[in-house]
Amino acid sequence: MRLSATDVYAFQALGFLGTQDPARWVSSEEISESTGVHRPYLVRILAALTAKGVVKSKKGIGGGYALSRRPQLISLCEVVRAIDGPVAPLSCISLNWHEHCPEEDRCHARTTIYTRMRDAMLGVLQEFSVQDLVIDAQQGVSYGHCLGHLLKPNA
Repeated sequence: MRLSATDVYAFQALGFLGTQDPARWVSSEEISESTGVHRPYLVRILAALTAKGVVKSKKGIGGGYALSRRPQLISLCEVVRAIDGPVAPLSCISLNWHEHCPEEDRCHARTTIYTRMRDAMLGVLQEFSVQDLVIDAQQGVSYGHCLGHLLKPNA
């Protein structure tokens, strides 16, 4: 698993939303200005997060976005799944999007290596929450620098 720019932008936006009063609707313009995420891209990210119940939205005057729950109740696993889909490296070991493989029953790599990779990724992402991103947002940490450190597929 590697993080994408979209993951980084989602983390930045969620950290910011987590610093806001839960009853306050925050406009996409304000989120964009506060995080540095370009608004058109941000709106697509927020739509994906809203569709998966991580964020809630309200249309019209006085509308905007807010976290759907307290930051500590939204795991980073939920966030990454909302943005990227399955966390598992292969569909034959995916818990939610499993696809049968004819070699499943006798594939040693599947039952050992690949399963452990999946479990390790899920474990780390479930261990942390949006509250961990809020800590950075409160300290003014920008994840913009992370974009320069994203690994390319053939790096």
